[in-house]
Amino acid sequence: MPVTMPTVLNQSVLVLNQSYEPLHVCSVRRAIVLVFRGRAEVVEACDSRIHTVSDSFPVPSVVRLAVYVRVPPKPLALTKRNILKRDGFQCQYCGVRRGPFTIDHVVPRSHNGRNSWDNLVCACNRCNNRKGDNTPAEAGLSLLRKPQSPNRVTFIRHHIGVPDRRWRPYLFMDD
Repeated sequence: MPVTMPTVLNQSVLVLNQSYEPLHVCSVRRAIVLVFRGRAEVVEACDSRIHTVSDSFPVPSVVRLAVYVRVPPKPLALTKRNILKRDGFQCQYCGVRRGPFTIDHVVPRSHNGRNSWDNLVCACNRCNNRKGDNTPAEAGLSLLRKPQSPNRVTFIRHHIGVPDRRWRPYLFMDD
């Protein structure tokens, strides 16, 4: 089945730092510009090709920057949607995967619990109501996973997704 050019140019490409550290995701169009300007090299290519009048080029899937870019840590926005994505839309008390879901403070605000990555979890309505204004221990509940702030790799892996199997080794995923 032929692939149209606009569809190919809008596909996602994983961008690695010179040290092979995942930085972000860009479009094929942006990756090709980086490669032709000498700012990046193609590390992994797709099976399809981009054709010009006189030549054809592999569609990049993973590119590596030619120069190391120092990226200051940029925290991910603490939003309800990002908490739900981090927890995989799964209640962190009972493990149910069907909603509706709410956000629960592990240490309640009445016990000086903060709005932070390590104190907020995804909870189903049943568990949230059962826990109420108590700590999980007081309510007889336990967490499936300890909540923590996601880093750049987990953000790409869980929030953006892994549309291409070629990304897996660079995102520290087993095949």
